[in-house]
Amino acid sequence: MRGAPTILHLDMDAFYASAEQAAKPSLRGKPVVVGGIGPRGVVATASYEARVFGVRSAMATAQARRLCPNAAYLTPRFSLYRDISEVVMGLLGALSPLVEPLSLDEAFVDLEAGGVEPTAAAVRAVGERLRRDIRTATGLSGSVGLAASKMLAKIASEEAKPDGLLLIEPGTELERLWPMSVRAIPGVGPATAETLRRAGITTVAETAEAGEAELVRLLGKAHGAGLYAMATGHDDRPVVAERDAKSVSVEDTFEEDLTDRTRVQLEIARLADRCVQRLRAAGRSGRTVVIKVRSYDFSTLTRSETLRGPTDDPGVVREAAARLLDGVDTTTGVRLLGVGVSGLADYTQEDLFAQAASEAAGAAAEAAEAEGSEETPGEGGAGAVVRPRRWLPGLDVRHAEYGAGWVQGSGVGRVTVRFETPWSEPGRVRTFAVDDPDLEPGEPLPLVRGGLPGGDAATGAAQAPPPGPAGEAGTAPVPDLGPGLGPGPRPHADAGPEAGPGADVGPGLGVRPAAGAGPVLDPVCGNDPGAVAGAVREARPVSGGRGGSGG
Repeated sequence: MRGAPTILHLDMDAFYASAEQAAKPSLRGKPVVVGGIGPRGVVATASYEARVFGVRSAMATAQARRLCPNAAYLTPRFSLYRDISEVVMGLLGALSPLVEPLSLDEAFVDLEAGGVEPTAAAVRAVGERLRRDIRTATGLSGSVGLAASKMLAKIASEEAKPDGLLLIEPGTELERLWPMSVRAIPGVGPATAETLRRAGITTVAETAEAGEAELVRLLGKAHGAGLYAMATGHDDRPVVAERDAKSVSVEDTFEEDLTDRTRVQLEIARLADRCVQRLRAAGRSGRTVVIKVRSYDFSTLTRSETLRGPTDDPGVVREAAARLLDGVDTTTGVRLLGVGVSGLADYTQEDLFAQAASEAAGAAAEAAEAEGSEETPGEGGAGAVVRPRRWLPGLDVRHAEYGAGWVQGSGVGRVTVRFETPWSEPGRVRTFAVDDPDLEPGEPLPLVRGGLPGGDAATGAAQAPPPGPAGEAGTAPVPDLGPGLGPGPRPHADAGPEAGPGADVGPGLGVRPAAGAGPVLDPVCGNDPGAVAGAVREARPVSGGRGGSGG
């Protein structure tokens, strides 16, 4: 334990939802839920207005809709969140060379390593300046905790939410810590808490009073000893700038249980390819291939195979995953599938036969593509606009006449768009045919003029009003639903993940083609509370810890 509160923990407030409120003036001060918006989707982040109704991160979206049916349910825009995160992490890097990111919106900073004077006044001034700089650069708010250990700094930032700063003075740690629930201690999840509850231990003080020997008896040597140290205020964990990933994995939860064996095999192959893409993006290779299969009754099994050496060859991973699947009975129905690679290394020891087969398959595919292009000259050229199969709520669009906007909802051949920018008043709503040639996918706009990307927003002008009632700019106009926009068959789409807290929702959206969608637009966002309309995939981070945003 340090003698000064020189460890800083930053946690952005309701990060994804706050970013969406800042980007969409008509949603400021209103409940917003970001995540998988299908029936098996999971909430990634809920705005504070939605939390009043009991909506929380990692909650099933279906349950969130029952609790808060009038919230705006939006598809995540990870490119925007990553851009904001880069700006925030750049500000943290200016404070100290020791920055430990935990996710896109959360990090520890060792201020002592950055040369900050080890006094309460000095570190408080740094924390307040950081909050102002984040607001200026991104238009969003973050909460800061300052303490002499990582555990207490994180607890402080939680107590400071939203948009606050709390400094725990050295010598007052136990006074603040002991009345708290034992769940406040890092590493204490539902299972550990239940074990302790059965032993009559529910608070941190009771945990300390139980003694190390009793905790070791209940939880085992490593976990029990570590928990006792934390409960007595001893946390000597350093801020680590580089955190090495142990595995890379991806998972999909399906809208309907899969019973067709061929479909299951195709999904495993697709997941294997996605996993390898993440592996290569991180410049890594792995030696152990793992598959995960969750049945209709939520029973889950994993199978793994260790290769002769590390690889990042998609053919090798696909073949290993297929072999593992051969030993699994999927006839009763599969709810979730996952593929992962562990035993990571910075080099590859290629399986030459699999590599040759992969290259041959690639050459054959290229030849077939070339042959097809000769038969259909002029189609799909470099300048062709790739149009989405379905316009998902929350995503950016641009119209040739009306400019930038975002999708409120779609169905029966129509798409409803609200035209507004982060710097405008709440915009007008218009409805178009889904194949309108003047409407095309757009890119996220910066929340602060000149602020993103790049991160040099200190001199940027025209900051967006902060999310919340203070930023409310008026009542949104009644949406023009357009002719024929009413109830109809539900679309088919990938559902969101079954993810616990801390799951990395990962970049990208695995969306399937719509099939005769016809939702009723809800009064806030325009998307159908019962529609199946997109996906958030769970994936293990390749670096930097989890990617979820529960702040």
